[in-house]
Amino acid sequence: MENKILYPFFCIFFSIFISGCRQSAPVKAHGPVPTPEQLEWQKMEYYMFVHFGPNTFTGVEWGNGAEDPAVFNPRALDCRQWARTAKNAGMQGIIITAKHHDGFCLWPSRYSDHTVRNSPWRSGQGDVLAELSAACREYGLKFGVYLSPWDRNNPAYGTPEYNRLFANTLTEVLTSYGPVFEQWFDGACGDLVSSPYDWSLFNSTVQEHQPGALIFSDVGPGCRWVGNERGFAGETNWSTLDTSGFTPGRGAPSTIILNSGQRGAPYWIPVEADVSLRPGWFYNPDTDNSLKSVEELMDIYFGSVGRNANLLLNVPPDTRGRIPAGDSLRLMEFRQRRDEVFSRDLARGDAAFATSVRNDGSRKFRPDNVTDADYDTYWIPEEGITTAALTIDLGKEENFSALMLQEYIPLGQRIARFIVEYADPEEDRWLLLAQGTTIGYKRLFRFPAVTSDKIRISILEADAPPLLNAIAIY
Repeated sequence: MENKILYPFFCIFFSIFISGCRQSAPVKAHGPVPTPEQLEWQKMEYYMFVHFGPNTFTGVEWGNGAEDPAVFNPRALDCRQWARTAKNAGMQGIIITAKHHDGFCLWPSRYSDHTVRNSPWRSGQGDVLAELSAACREYGLKFGVYLSPWDRNNPAYGTPEYNRLFANTLTEVLTSYGPVFEQWFDGACGDLVSSPYDWSLFNSTVQEHQPGALIFSDVGPGCRWVGNERGFAGETNWSTLDTSGFTPGRGAPSTIILNSGQRGAPYWIPVEADVSLRPGWFYNPDTDNSLKSVEELMDIYFGSVGRNANLLLNVPPDTRGRIPAGDSLRLMEFRQRRDEVFSRDLARGDAAFATSVRNDGSRKFRPDNVTDADYDTYWIPEEGITTAALTIDLGKEENFSALMLQEYIPLGQRIARFIVEYADPEEDRWLLLAQGTTIGYKRLFRFPAVTSDKIRISILEADAPPLLNAIAIY
């Protein structure tokens, strides 16, 4: 009799045990996905561009290569001040114009006479890259380099010999200053009818010496130009691109394609949006009173980081070799405004409910994953379902004016159209709050403040079951 009573309980226990141990099939990636380096790069979100060189002293944007190296003489250069400013501004790295179009090298290159070695700065013994890379390490920032293939000083430019010379120059930089997170290639060029750039050689040189570095150009392969110098990505912005038949510079895709990407394209090449704090890229005293306002910077932030792109903000040092006080102050004001907006996530830890949830017996894909602040947990509907809705219950009425959505891009970019609604506290209905097409790594919205205790995100179109790993309300 005892055994007959225990048997049903044993069966129930065994069934639960087996269910808990059952492993569901992993969620399959859809289309191209980011490499680990691309994912870590995307998480950086915001970092500093530094245009610095002879143009800082001559007042021009594009030097002609005939400048006397003696013009470069920053008497109080302090790369630690640059790094400290970037760190305090909330930036994650610095990319320096190691060689702009004029060919002047900010390090004592063995492959050029147009370098700091022939300037009076540090009595010809200086090396800006050495000082900046050390400062970045000290302040926990990543270090990146811009080397323009165009060289208006080198007499070999435009010949096959120059391509090899430029590859040697790349090797020199990429093996001398520690890890480089991004190699920035400008598409500007002179007349190259006789010998076009050997991009295959250039890219392979970077990959050989800095395999973890993302290569930036109009067509990547690590990350792509946004298609403008205003800092704004497209409201539709796919991280995928078909670069077949295209090259950087004159052979690049249209700016429309660069700005919005291509749905269903075969290569993962996310967007970097570059813009300057000043009207020009290099310091000019005439622009001391023409800095972008905090509101302009916030618009840019929501139009770049908030549209699935990284923001590369140029902050040019002056002729002393320091970031001017006014520029630094503006960056701190911008940091303060972002902190005010994003300091408190009203949805953190709140309950979430979905119209469909993939069931693997472990609650691995539960809706609450979108509010747990863990990047690598996510909600996904049942297999084959590409339209679904997810509701977050704030627990009480809250006043909010900003929203963040994140798609779990390690498994691909999928969502093509969505809406966000909030529950009307006065009537039993939902009101439109925001709508869009792509989400990608991050999508941000600002709107006039509303009061509600619930929001609902409805995925209306996706190329595969949608994955959301974070929703935040501010």
